[in-house]
Order: sequence, then C-alpha cells, then structure tokens
Amino acid sequence: MEYQEDDYLMISGIQHFEFCRRQWALIHIEQQWVENVHTVVGELMHKKVHDPYLQEKRKDVLYVRALPVSSRIMGVSGECDMVEFHKAEDGITLFGHRGLYTVYPVEYKKGKPKESEEDILQLVAQVMCLEEMFSTNISEGAIFYGETRRRESIAITNQLRTKVNEMFSEMHQYYDRKYTPKVKWSKKCNGCSLKDICLPKMGKAGSAKQYVQKVLVEEEI
Repeated sequence: MEYQEDDYLMISGIQHFEFCRRQWALIHIEQQWVENVHTVVGELMHKKVHDPYLQEKRKDVLYVRALPVSSRIMGVSGECDMVEFHKAEDGITLFGHRGLYTVYPVEYKKGKPKESEEDILQLVAQVMCLEEMFSTNISEGAIFYGETRRRESIAITNQLRTKVNEMFSEMHQYYDRKYTPKVKWSKKCNGCSLKDICLPKMGKAGSAKQYVQKVLVEEEI
C-alpha cells in the first residue's frame, strides 16, 4: 500500500506520538498548540539550522540543510535538519556532483539526550524516507544536542525500523478517525506545553473541543 500526498502526516509528529499519543492528537488533529520556553528555544535552534542557502562542501563532504523528504510507503513528509553526503566508493550518484556518496542525516535538538526514544524515532523515520528516495541503505545517523554541544551516533536497527512503521500506521488510523485519546496523567505532563489545554488531572475530557463546548454551555446556563 502507498499513500497519496494529501494523506501524508508530518515526520516530526512521531516524537509527539512517542511522548504522548494525546499530545500528538491535540496538535495534529485538533490543531492545538501553545508555546513554552522549551518549544521557543527549539524553534530558534531549528531556524538557524534550516537555512536552505547554507549549502556547502568541505573536501569530500557535501552539507545540505533543510532537505525535504517524504515516503509514499509510510505516508509522511518533512525536512531533515541536515544531511551529509560523504564521498565513498560504494555510494550513490547525486545530480550535479561527481563521484559517489553515502547518506548521513543529522537531527538537531536543543536539550540533552533523553532516556526515551522520541528523538531517535524521528531520526530513524528520516533515514527511512532518505532510503526510499535515494534507493540506498543507511545504517547510522546522528543527533546533535544543543545543551551538550555534541553528536550522539545512532545505529539504525531493524527493531527501530519496525517500531517506526507500526507507529505511523497507528497515527494514520487515529488521523483518519479524528480520534483523540483520553487523558492518562503522568509526571511528564508537568513539562508539556499543552497541559492547560489537555487538563490531564481532570481525566474526563475526551477532546479539547468537547471541553470548550461544555464550558460554553455551562456559562450560558
């Protein structure tokens, strides 16, 4: 099965989905969004990286920023923060460039490495898109963390690939049904920018829209 472009989901949504399925639905289905210090810092960092005019070549490495990627198989699209193309004898051809190249994506994050996998899954999703687009195999990528100022190399395992495929399949099902999961409060809710919309401690709100409608009805009464 292949998806049409109109049905594509955002690649970056997988990090929201892994963090909290309800958060993903509030953002990507109900179009709810609230900025906090974490989202603002992250956005500023990505603006610096996502400059399409900052393409450069150093020796045998070509650096491409804000590279659009997509996958018909997974039904997703988005941008890679940066993709490095390294000259190699067993690589692929690139239009306008001599020689062969291997593909190495680098995702930028503002904080430090997490115990959870949301950053890793986003990188793996980008890798899978690049593999489909360039008809190649990518065994490794990296995540650069702004707080530690260093890269973390990530091995792209079959286990991670399977998880990404399964998660996007579930996301498409939710999106097609316009389904927002119910509240499941946990400690991570305290750092979520949507906590005042989600109201996790209430535990009874089905969706943000339903909650707002309920409040309006009560005010009229």
